[in-house]
Amino acid sequence: MFEIGIQLKKERGAENVFDYSIGNPEVEPPETVIAALRRVVAENRVGSHGYMPNAGYPHVRERIAGVLRDRTGVPFGAGDVLMTTGAAGAINVVLKSILDPGDEVIVLNPYFPEYRFYIENHGGKVVAVETGERFEPVPERVAAAVTPRTRALILNSPNNPTGVVYSETQLRALNRALPDPVLVISDEPYRPLTYDGAVLPEAVAIFDRAVLAWSWSKAMAVSGERIGYLAIPPGVGGQPLRDACIMANRILGYINAPAIWQWVVGIEPNATVDAGAYQAKRDLLCDALQAMGYDAPRCQGSFYVFPRTPIADDIAFIRILSDEGILAVPGAGFGRSGYMRLSLTIAREAIERSLPGFRCALERAC
Repeated sequence: MFEIGIQLKKERGAENVFDYSIGNPEVEPPETVIAALRRVVAENRVGSHGYMPNAGYPHVRERIAGVLRDRTGVPFGAGDVLMTTGAAGAINVVLKSILDPGDEVIVLNPYFPEYRFYIENHGGKVVAVETGERFEPVPERVAAAVTPRTRALILNSPNNPTGVVYSETQLRALNRALPDPVLVISDEPYRPLTYDGAVLPEAVAIFDRAVLAWSWSKAMAVSGERIGYLAIPPGVGGQPLRDACIMANRILGYINAPAIWQWVVGIEPNATVDAGAYQAKRDLLCDALQAMGYDAPRCQGSFYVFPRTPIADDIAFIRILSDEGILAVPGAGFGRSGYMRLSLTIAREAIERSLPGFRCALERAC
């Protein structure tokens, strides 16, 4: 879709192409984050650009542990936090640490497609379990998918691509369905982006065995900076899991999370973009699509809308949309045909100008 977008912009002009395909924040980072970055660069402490311990700067890890203690009620310490190159780095680190060839990892379908590659990177096997009618986890289906080779479940809420937020009731039921020693990997880069009062439960406080993969990419709109962490609650995995993850963080080629951005997030760990701007665009887009006749429920979180396509062949419909200058991602890419993912990172003015194209595409398809 990215390459198609480049070609369409050459042919039609950038102003006539509406790119809903990429989850790349369109807003700028909060000013407090930029101020912290300026401060870190200006101070230029001795050794601030060199290697640090593989797990990250100790004072930054203690700062993050304090944030997690206050938020979750779980007694995290600095030794439970590993600074990583984003949530993707965190997930790969823990998978490298727990998987042997042929081990299985459950994902809830539809799911972020890169999970498959992360799992297969380390010799694992993907086991996709279908979610319910509203994309919620179905504990009985998950329990039925568990085998002696099951090592982990990747949980993503708010979800990419559906925008669904899993409730505390759903997570507690899922915890009861999972036997030891299955490890839940809670991937939470969209945590600050929830709407209409939706509350995101603390997975690490609910599951008996869970780790948290976090990234500031979406929270701070710094996706290109690749900064995040892996948090392992006390009592989960013991020191061997922590040691394995610290070693994996180095041998996978990441070496360390970026030094400057460790300093920055240590200063401003809680800074976030304004979720209200995304909610306003969600309302604009979903209301307009529903008025045209699309089945386009409002997402509860993340910055993605996941409408049904008006014809069963979502790939064919994506081609119709591209004829109208609209770039979207087919649901088949996330394991669920008959849907499309639309990213709310597009500018509001572009959403407004794209609406006639959605109407024309619907008329052509039907």
